[in-house]
Amino acid sequence: MNDHIPSEGSGEEHDHGALGDAEYAQFMELAADEGFDVEEVEGAIEEAGHGPLPVLAVVGRPNVGKSTLVNRIIGRREAVVEDKPGVTRDRVTYEAEWAGRRFKVVDTGGWEQDVLGIDASVAAQAEYAIEAADAVVFVVDAKVGATDTDEAVVRLLRKAGKPVVLCANKVDGPSGEADASYLWSLGLGEPHPVSALHGRGTGDMLDRVLEALPEAPRESFGGGIGGPRRIALIGRPNVGKSSLLNKVAGEERVVVNELAGTTRDPVDELIELGGVTWKFVDTAGIRKRVHLQQGADYYASLRTAAAVEKAEVAVILIDASESISVQDQRIVTMAVEAGRAVVVAYNKWDTLDEERRYYLEREIETELGQVAWAPRVNVSAQTGRHMEKLVPAIETALAGWETRVPTGRLNAFLGELVASHPHPVRGGKQPRILFGTQAGTKPPRFVLFASGFIEAGYRRFIERRLREEFGFEGTPIHISVRVREKRGAKKK
Repeated sequence: MNDHIPSEGSGEEHDHGALGDAEYAQFMELAADEGFDVEEVEGAIEEAGHGPLPVLAVVGRPNVGKSTLVNRIIGRREAVVEDKPGVTRDRVTYEAEWAGRRFKVVDTGGWEQDVLGIDASVAAQAEYAIEAADAVVFVVDAKVGATDTDEAVVRLLRKAGKPVVLCANKVDGPSGEADASYLWSLGLGEPHPVSALHGRGTGDMLDRVLEALPEAPRESFGGGIGGPRRIALIGRPNVGKSSLLNKVAGEERVVVNELAGTTRDPVDELIELGGVTWKFVDTAGIRKRVHLQQGADYYASLRTAAAVEKAEVAVILIDASESISVQDQRIVTMAVEAGRAVVVAYNKWDTLDEERRYYLEREIETELGQVAWAPRVNVSAQTGRHMEKLVPAIETALAGWETRVPTGRLNAFLGELVASHPHPVRGGKQPRILFGTQAGTKPPRFVLFASGFIEAGYRRFIERRLREEFGFEGTPIHISVRVREKRGAKKK
């Protein structure tokens, strides 16, 4: 597993994803022979090869021009802009590029202190955005100057310890630069005078942003070489996450109560099983959509989402005694979209009669078919039944998550697949998968190059056959397809 992925800091100048130098050279020669633009292919491999892009959070109090600045950074009008405070409520993420480097931009609602209701939720979203970001742009209205709320945001930023770029917005000309200079008093370093509306000064500010952002996403998995693997226990309230953690640990590590919602903050516990130390994270139950929640539940869900992002494996607990709910499906989707390895544990199995087991099997087929690839364990956190099966399931999921298929073997498989099951003819044309490569792992990420548009149904067919051929048990698979623009446009 991962046998030819160069380690970070190895001094290699290229970014070939999971491809070694020789494999990369052969692959690029193949791409050129098939008429693909070499730079486009390099970009596709680089895009799929690294993990998630570095994240830049744009924060500030309401109506200082955050969404206008985000539109300026991404180069298009995506974020909703209106000349009144509070238009942006949820965190919204966009992809951006500056000076050849790609990163994600998170637009947040305005941050205010001592607020209630929906405004408190907006503030919580901004706080979570700061926690999840690699760097922060703090936007202040230079015309108004630093307010008490701005000072409160500064305290929040100092506590978070993230690199901060101070943006003095609404500086439309030289006269406004004097106003911007007063913002040195915030103690965040040089204020960058910007007019998000007209674009003035944004280039210099983005140059500073690139200095603040890491070149590659920070790897939060494990605790360094030989560090414990991180396992997040997630699920609806009262499905038995804390009971499961206590049973695995062999002692009462966390509070268990029949009242749903006892756990609010993620609880990290180092537990030794089978001679291996694991870091289990007990999380708060996720009740419903985050933006519909209030108060402590809202904050708990945000912290649970952050715990999943930092984990390697999500063990999803489902109460087998109850029907699989829409919320169970949402939690599964959250783990898959986060790119985590997945194990599904059906708890309270010992309470089921034959009739309930029959209907549960039907529900699993219909409601959770999207994770049919995930290892399944039927357990009882109360009695400890089948708990010995949990760690082997986690190890299986991790092995699938880290699996790497050499490019030569992958293309031999694709050739056979296309020959025996070609893409359906559409509009008189029959697109073909020409070749592909696995550009990354954790989770496995494939880039396929094709002669035309590949339908979603055929992509799902390819994923299914990849799993049949190579395993990938317990892991989502990401497949991106690049289409050759013009045939015969070979590089000379």
